[in-house]
Formats: sequence, C-alpha cells, structure tokens
Amino acid sequence: MRCSKCSVENREGRKFCAECGAALNVSCLSCGTENEPAEKFCGECGVALAGNAQAGSAQAPLARPIAPQIRVMPEQPQIVSPPGGERKTDAIEGERKTVTALFADLKGSTELMADLDPEEARAIIDPALKVMIEAALRYDGYVVQSTGDGIFALFGAPAAYEDHPQRALYAALQIQQQLREYGGRRGTQGEAALQARVGVNTGEVVVRTVETGGKVEYTPIGHTANLASRLQTMAPAGSIVTSEYTRKLCEGYFELRELGRKTVKGLSVPINIYEVIGLGSLRSHFELSARRGLTRFVGREAELAQLNRDFAMARSGRGQIAAIVADAGTGKSRLVYEFKATIPDECKLLEAYSVSHGKASPWLPVLELLRGYFALLDADDEATRRQKIRAALTALDGSFTDALPYLWNLLSIPEEPDPLAQMDAQIKRQRTIEALKRIALRESFNQPVVIIFEDLHWIDSETQALLDLMAGSIANARVLMLVNYRPEYRHEWGNKSYYSQLRLDALNSGAAGEMLTALLGDNPELGSLKRLIIERTEGNPFFIEEMLQALFDEGVLGRNGVVKIARPFSQVRLPLTVQGILAARIDRQPREHKELLQTLAVIGRESRLDLIRQIVPTAQPQLHRMLAELQSSEFIYEQPAFPQAEFVFKHALTQEVAYNSMLVEQRKALHERAGQALESMFPDQLDEHAGELARHYSSSDNVSKGVKYLERAGQQAMRHSAHLEAINYLQLGLDFLMKLPETRERERQELALQAALGPSLMETRGDSAPEVEAVYGRIAELGESTGQTQHVFGAKGGLFLNRMNRGQFEPRTR
Repeated sequence: MRCSKCSVENREGRKFCAECGAALNVSCLSCGTENEPAEKFCGECGVALAGNAQAGSAQAPLARPIAPQIRVMPEQPQIVSPPGGERKTDAIEGERKTVTALFADLKGSTELMADLDPEEARAIIDPALKVMIEAALRYDGYVVQSTGDGIFALFGAPAAYEDHPQRALYAALQIQQQLREYGGRRGTQGEAALQARVGVNTGEVVVRTVETGGKVEYTPIGHTANLASRLQTMAPAGSIVTSEYTRKLCEGYFELRELGRKTVKGLSVPINIYEVIGLGSLRSHFELSARRGLTRFVGREAELAQLNRDFAMARSGRGQIAAIVADAGTGKSRLVYEFKATIPDECKLLEAYSVSHGKASPWLPVLELLRGYFALLDADDEATRRQKIRAALTALDGSFTDALPYLWNLLSIPEEPDPLAQMDAQIKRQRTIEALKRIALRESFNQPVVIIFEDLHWIDSETQALLDLMAGSIANARVLMLVNYRPEYRHEWGNKSYYSQLRLDALNSGAAGEMLTALLGDNPELGSLKRLIIERTEGNPFFIEEMLQALFDEGVLGRNGVVKIARPFSQVRLPLTVQGILAARIDRQPREHKELLQTLAVIGRESRLDLIRQIVPTAQPQLHRMLAELQSSEFIYEQPAFPQAEFVFKHALTQEVAYNSMLVEQRKALHERAGQALESMFPDQLDEHAGELARHYSSSDNVSKGVKYLERAGQQAMRHSAHLEAINYLQLGLDFLMKLPETRERERQELALQAALGPSLMETRGDSAPEVEAVYGRIAELGESTGQTQHVFGAKGGLFLNRMNRGQFEPRTR
C-alpha cells in the first residue's frame, strides 16, 4: 500500500503509514480508485471495499468529489455509534492552542458562475479548490471547511508545529503560484483567469469537536480565525494579507510589504496589515539569531575540541561520523557554525539542512546540497544547469558520465527523451543514491571532505537512505560526516567503531550568566532579572535569546547606550517561538500520554506515584507503562523517594505549556480531584499538606475549601516564621473569599484571615506601614459586626502601634 502523502510503500493491512503516520487510503479492487480509509463502498463504482474494516481509521472524508486523496488529519476524533443506538464519543472537550488560521477564496467567482450551468461552474471551481486544499495539506494544515469557492484551514491544530505561522504562509504562496499557473492555462484557451484572496492570522483559540446531525467537525473558536477571515476580504485579488502578529513571527522568512493601518470590521481601533510578497532569505531559527547578532560562544569549548579531533582522524584517512544530539534550542547549530569556521580552505565542505515540513518533500536536503555543489542558480535555465553538472562531473572523474541522467532526473531537469522514464522506481532510486555516494567518496581522493546534515529529526526517507549508505561507506575515506538531531531521532549507525556522539546539555548557571552579561551588560539592577531568566529557561540558549527579545518587544527592557528596565514587570512571558517548540513535542505523543502529561502538570512539578494513581482512572499496569514511556521520551524522570517514587518534569517550561493547553474548567476539575485525593490519602496529616491542598483547591471552583486551606497554609507558614509566604497565602485567601456572597459567615472567615495577616505584615513591612493600618482597621470593623470583641481589642492595639510609630496621636480627651 503506497502512502499518498509521502509515497512510501507499506505492507498490506497497515492502518497508518510507518514513515509519516498518515492514514492509508484503500484502493478499490474493481476500478482502482483510491478511497478514504473509513469508506465502505467505492465512490467511483459503488463496489464494496474489501478489507475496509481492517483499514479503517479515525478519519472523516473531506471534499471527496474534488480530491479523493485529501483527508483530515489522523488526530481527528471519531464519534462512535455502538449497537442499540446510544451515541458515545471520545471527542475532546476542547483545548487551548496557538494556531495560524488561513482563509482563501476566489475573487469574483459569483459573477463568473452567474450564467453557467452548475456542472460547468464545478469544472472551473473544483481544480482551484483542489489547489487550495492540497497546498494546506502539503504543509500539514487542517482543512476545517470548504466554503464552496474557498477554504478555511488551521496550522498548529490538531497537532502543534513550532513553525505553524511559516507553514501557513508557505501554503498561501503555493496557492497563489499554482492558481496563477491554472489561470495562465485558462488564458491560453481564451477563458477568464481565476484569482484568489488569502488572509492569514496567528493567535490563541479554543479548538473542540462539534457534532451536528451525526457529522463531527473539529473547529476553533476565538478572535484569531475571525480576523483571518476579515483580512481575506481586505486582500487585493491575487495577494496574501497577514496581521502584525504573524509578521513578527515570520519576518525574515518571507518578504512582506506594509499596507498601513486599516479599519477592520468588529475592531475598535485600526490595525497594521501586511502583504506577503514572496520568500525571504531565512530558513532556520539559527539564521534568525545570526541576523540579530550571535552571542558570545560559551560553555561548548570541550565539544568543539572533540569535533576537531574527529576531523583530524578523518583527514588522516579514517572516516568518522560525529553526531550532535540535543533538545531544541540547546545549541546544535551554533556548535556546527563554530566548527565550520575552523575547517581549512583546502577541504571540501558539503552541507544541507532539513526543515520541519521536509518529510513531505523527498530529497529536499540533498537537492539543496547539490545546488550548492554544482553552483546552480535560480536564474539558470535547464540547459545551463545540465551543462554545469556535466562539466563538474567530467572534471571530477570522466567515468562519472553514467550518473548524469540520475542527477538530472533528481533535479527535475531530465534531457528529452528521458532514458530513465521506463525504469523501475526502486532501481532508479538505488542508482541515484549510489551515484551521490560515489561523488562524495571521489571528492575525498582530492581533498578531505566534510559533509554536514542538520536537523535529521525532520529528514525524509530518501535522504535517510543516502545517509545510511554513506555511513557504511566512509570508514577508509577522508570524510567527516557531521550530523545533528534531537533525541527522538533514531538511526542504525551507533554500533560503528568510527561513530561518536556529543550530547549537549543546557548551559550551567555560570555559562548562562556569562551569556546574559554579554547580551545585557553588567548593570547591577538587572541581576534579579538575569536570575529569573536563567531559572525559567534552565540555561537553554535559544530560550534565553527569545525571552530577552520578548522583553525588548514588550518594552520591559530598553536600550539607550546601556540596557535598563524600562517598566515594571510581574513575570517573564513565554514567547510563542518557545511555546511552539514545546507544544509540538507534546502533541506528538499519543492522546493518552498527552492527557497523562497534562494531569501531571496540574499536580505540580513533582508528582507522587500514589497521588497519580488516585487521580488517573487507568489500570496500574497501563499507567506504569505510560509513565515509563514519558520517561523514555524525556518529559519526566523518576526521583527516588520514600515511601513512594516521585516523577519530576525534566523542564519546568514543559509543565507550563502542558498546563496552559488545557481549558480552565478542565484544570479546575483536575485540581479539585487532586485536593480530594490528598484529603483521602492523608486525613490525619492535613496540616503537613496544607500548601498543596491550598494550591489545588484555590485553583478549583471549591471556594470554601480553597479559603480553608489557604488560611491553614498561611498559619503554618507563620509558625515557621515564613512571613512572606504567609502573606501570599492569606492575601490569596482574601481574594478568593470575595467570590462568595456577602453573609455573616463570610465576614467571620474574612476576620480570621485578616487577624492572621496583621502580624505577618508587621514583621515584614514594619509597624508603621499603611497596609498594617488598613488590615487592623478592617479587623476592628469585622470584630464589631460579628460580635467577636477579642479581635476588636487586638485591632486597637495594632492601630495604636501603627500610629505611634508614624507620630500620629489622638488628642487626649477628658
């Protein structure tokens, strides 16, 4: 069974492609038509589809008459109708996501179809609609709906992608390019061209499944999609218009032109909008960092020295494979960049990189490498490109001319008639790979060769096959094959004696501080901010850079010769670029793993195994298996503890992203379940767990228990002289209490909280602080109204101390 998305052959009976995870279509045995996995009868000839029950998937058909191969994403939930007619659903309640919405429609289609028969209109519109849908799916978009002469697509949902804004604009450019080609063909036939308008916007939405009349739709709700729709109506025919927020996330990756401030229906103030002109010069996060200005290279000196030792061995004729493995943002590309600067001029450097949407583009990194190797330019025509390749191969080795048809075919510039047109695809593929290997090894006879492939976690299967062949062929060649990838990538080279791996961890606090000093200077007033950033990012260099950029963008930091704090801030906001990386990692997990991760995020940075068992309604063997798999994926690690093991998030930011992806009501329900579980587990030790209980119940809708445990936690903190902590608990308890209706009981609860708050305020702010006067004044009022006179006397004592220390004395009366 061939996957229609990545073209990889899969064995019969598979439900999903083993290479890319897409659901496999079912071929009709009668007419050969490709049908959607969930379809029971062929849409072309009506014959029952054999094996449908085995090949079914959780997908629903989309726009079948237009493009049978087009389908919704595998993550699409399914409504199941069991026997007896009772409907059950595993549809998600909803979750918060940051997405990019794309609206596209044909300009003037109503006028075009006014005088046409419906079938004639369909013959014109369907090819254009197919172009739009295929462009969205090409970049892993989710087509929410077809609007008849246009589409509404989401990027970043159901599955998150760290570069969803760029994916949406790549899709938009492809739509416009292919519609221009379609319009050109119509023009040669004397027919009117079709033009589309596209609007794109990025922001937060709630996505959920909605069932209408037995049909399940996965849709977003929120302003983000509405604004994208408005932008589409404002776009000139044949253009793409995007918002300010999307521009910030995509600037440099695309060329944009400012259209000025425009009034948008439904918005009270005009907004800046931009037209997307074409591709920009940037292709990766690292290139963006380099354009901003690279920071000082710190904390990686040992790793750079190791790469130089590997290269020295390769230059002596002992080929080497060096792999740099690290989490996103840890500095893989920067280390490669610094190493490249040490390569002597007499060595040959061949380099390529993968992009996050590259699995859908066979050979993408190899094509980039070949264009650089043969010096092919965009301005070159096909004949010029073929001549450049012929000249380079002849100069390298005259016997290599047999490889020319394979290289020309790979670069889509075959000579006519194409001698490979009738060749078996697998044979052609293998000979192409062999030709590429021969070129690299022959180059190593002339000079040492460094072959660099970056971001293998996004690599396509064809490029992977080339790397596998190269890895087994360079042992006695003057070749260093340098690769980098994230931990989830797998290969089969680890058992080779000439393979070495460098594992990059985040920067330690000293190196992270050195990096921040290089970026911000050594202004003493920035010390607390630097510590906060190091704590939040845990030393990840990319996260540090992005958080600093966000602080400058928001006006928290200003630069006027030196960097200073320009306005107060309460916390360092998580930038969308960082959130996208972490959310994409989480969304790659199976649903039950993701839900468990979200539950752990609610419990806290650390989660006791016995508490997890109380909250998660899963059989223990399955729960233990899922926890082990989350450990294997390096989301959490097990921390030995007595009497129960604890599981700790490896990165605090992962916990934050998992937590924030849940709807507020989902979080509240889980917090209450966690509080109830703690109460049942420790009925005689509630004070020992008062802080946990206060956090969970104050994050739920159970106001009375929230107030109860906030007061207990505050009292407990006071007993340990942790007065700042006590103030936080008690003040939160007062705020939470205001959710209850005004009653005598609420007054009594407020009195208890205020009475506990007063002494801690005196300890931390001093007897003369205005806050002390306010609290003791309120205690006196509540004591009078509730009849608790003992508090009135205490309050008057507190007020006396406060006024005396401020030099305020009431006149003595007779």
